[in-house]
Amino acid sequence: MLLETNICDFCWKAAPFSLSAFDGTEHTLESLRGPNGLLLAFICNHCPYVQGIIDRLVTDANELQNEGVGVAAIMSNDYQNYSEDSPAKMAQYAKSWGLTFPYLVDEDQSVAKTYGAVCTPDFFGFDKTLELQYRGRLDSAGMNDPTGRTPELLNAMRIIAQTGKGPKEQFSSMGCSIKWR
Repeated sequence: MLLETNICDFCWKAAPFSLSAFDGTEHTLESLRGPNGLLLAFICNHCPYVQGIIDRLVTDANELQNEGVGVAAIMSNDYQNYSEDSPAKMAQYAKSWGLTFPYLVDEDQSVAKTYGAVCTPDFFGFDKTLELQYRGRLDSAGMNDPTGRTPELLNAMRIIAQTGKGPKEQFSSMGCSIKWR
């Protein structure tokens, strides 16, 4: 089911959490934060919308990490019923795409519910005080040819890192619904 994300709830304070990566490594909201902010991306392995943008997400995330923005991906789908999203498959996915950021399992789906994530991909861009400043799409290309794309998420996170404020104009991300239990 195709869904679109809600508009940005500017200055909503990020809720603390502790999640494990597919390899069992624990990460908290605080440990993920970079000196210039934090990007949380709710993704999964099997969603065609994520598959269509993952290469660009990895490239943009690498740039943001080099600029002091923490990055993490969170997989909240019910992987018991969607085996392509299992932790073992997440490990393969992370390796095949060269993820340089933690790929976390939201086992009980509580983080997705707390954050109001609705689809994959769903992006949450926080300033250095962990207040929400961006809730939009990765770029203007979506699943289309990325030639000439506007990297909206990358640009927004750079503005947030410099000013502490996100752009007023943001376009909803769209993707597959999170697979709830």
